[in-house]
Amino acid sequence: MRPTAPLILASVLATVLAAGSLTACGGGSGSDPDTVKVAYNRSTDNKIRFKDRHLEDVKRQFEKAHPGKKVELVPIQAPDNDYATKAQQMMRSAKTAPDLVYEDTFLINADIKAGYLRPLDDYVARWDAWDQFVVTAKAAAKAEDGRTYGIPDGTDTRGLWFNKKIFARAGLPADWAPKNWAEVLDAARTVKEKVPGVVPLNVYTGKGPGEAAVMQGFEMLLYGTGADPLYDPAAKKWVTGGQGFRDALDFVRTVYAEKLGPDVSDALDPNIGTRVATELLPEGKLAISLDGSWMGQNWINGGPKGWPAWSRELAQAPMPTQRGQAPGAVSMSGGWTWAIPQKANNPDLAWEFVKTLQTAENAVAWDVAAAQIAVRKDVAADPRYLESMPGIRFFTGLVEFTHYRPALPVYPQVSTAIGEAMESVTTGDSTSAEAAKAYDEQLRTIVDGAVTAGGGAESGE
Repeated sequence: MRPTAPLILASVLATVLAAGSLTACGGGSGSDPDTVKVAYNRSTDNKIRFKDRHLEDVKRQFEKAHPGKKVELVPIQAPDNDYATKAQQMMRSAKTAPDLVYEDTFLINADIKAGYLRPLDDYVARWDAWDQFVVTAKAAAKAEDGRTYGIPDGTDTRGLWFNKKIFARAGLPADWAPKNWAEVLDAARTVKEKVPGVVPLNVYTGKGPGEAAVMQGFEMLLYGTGADPLYDPAAKKWVTGGQGFRDALDFVRTVYAEKLGPDVSDALDPNIGTRVATELLPEGKLAISLDGSWMGQNWINGGPKGWPAWSRELAQAPMPTQRGQAPGAVSMSGGWTWAIPQKANNPDLAWEFVKTLQTAENAVAWDVAAAQIAVRKDVAADPRYLESMPGIRFFTGLVEFTHYRPALPVYPQVSTAIGEAMESVTTGDSTSAEAAKAYDEQLRTIVDGAVTAGGGAESGE
C-alpha cells in the first residue's frame, strides 16, 4: 500500500534533519537578495561527495566573478523519491522555495503542472551555449506547452555490467554478449551453480528503490518487448499491461523466485543501489548487474569505494531485446536538470549561477566527475570526456538503442503503480498476470480511462 503524503514527508524530514541539511532553509530564498540558494540531492552514502565538491568549486567561481553575491548550497540527503517529495514541499511556499533546484527529468512535467517551476525561454533565448545542447536533451526539459523549464547537465544509458573473474570461475566467456533474455537468465543460473556464495544477477525491483527499479529494472525489460509499450503517442493513450508487460514481470519474478538475485529484503531496500556500487560489485559478491553508465564514478576520482582494478575486472554488454528481435539491444535514458522554482525570489541570480554551472569547462568537469553521458556537442567532442573512464564509449554507443520515459505529468504515478506490480511478483504475493491486472486497474484510475490495450512485439497478441 502506498503511504500517504504526510507519512512520506515525515520520513523525509527525519532523514534530512538527521543529516543536518535543513539548517540553511530557515529564512526562505527571499531572505537575502544577494544570495542564491541551490537545493540538490545528496547521496545517502556519506562517502559519495563528488556532487558536493563540484558545486562547491562552482560556488567559488561564481562568488569571485560576482562580488557581493553569495551561493548557499542546500543539500538534501535522502533517496531520490524522498528528495523529490522534500523539494516539492519546499517549492510550495516563497518562504522555503530555493532559487535553483535539481530536477529529475521524470518528475519535471509533474512539477510544471503543479506550478512549481517557471519557464526559462527568455533566458535561453539570450544564451549562446544553448545551441550546444542536443535536441533530445532539450526535449527532456520541455513541457506540453512547448516551453523549456530546465537545463540538462547530462544523461545516461543502461546495460549489463558483469564480473569477468566470476565469469571465468563459472566457465562463462569474458566477451559475453547475450542475444536474448533467456541467455541472461542462463548465465545467472550457471553462476549460481558454479560459484556459490555470489549473487548471480541484480535487477532493481519494488517500491523502495523507486525509479531505479522502474526505469532500469522493469522498463529495460519492457522496452525490449515491442514498440511504445508504456504509452502510445499516436493514440495519446497509456498502454495497459499486455503480454509484453506480463513477460517483463515474469522475468523479475524468475530472478527472485529462483534466488538468482539478492535476498528479497535486500532488493526492496531503498539503498540497494548504494550497496551494489560500494559493496557487492567491488567486493566480488555480484556477477551481473543491470545498471547505469555512471557506475564508474563510485570507484574513481575520490568516489566512495576506491577500486583501481574495476576497469580490468568488469566488462559491459548491451541488454538484449526479449527474443533478440531488432534492433537487438535496448537502453533507457534519463538525466537531471537545473530548474528555477516559480516562487524563487532571486530567479535572475539563479540563472547567473546556471550559466556558471554550464561553462564549457564546468560542463566537461561535471560529466567526467559524475560519469554522465554528454548532452552538449562541445563536451561530447572533448578529449577529456572521451578518455574520462573505461566504458564511456560503450555507454555513449547505446544512445542509438535508447528510449525515454513518457514526459507526461502523470508518469510519476504510473511509475509508482509499476513499482507496486514489481514488488508483488518479487515477494511472490502475485503472479505476473495478477500483478498486471492490478496495474491496469490503477492505470485506468490514474489516467482517467485514457488507455489502449497492450501487447508485445513477439507475443502473438
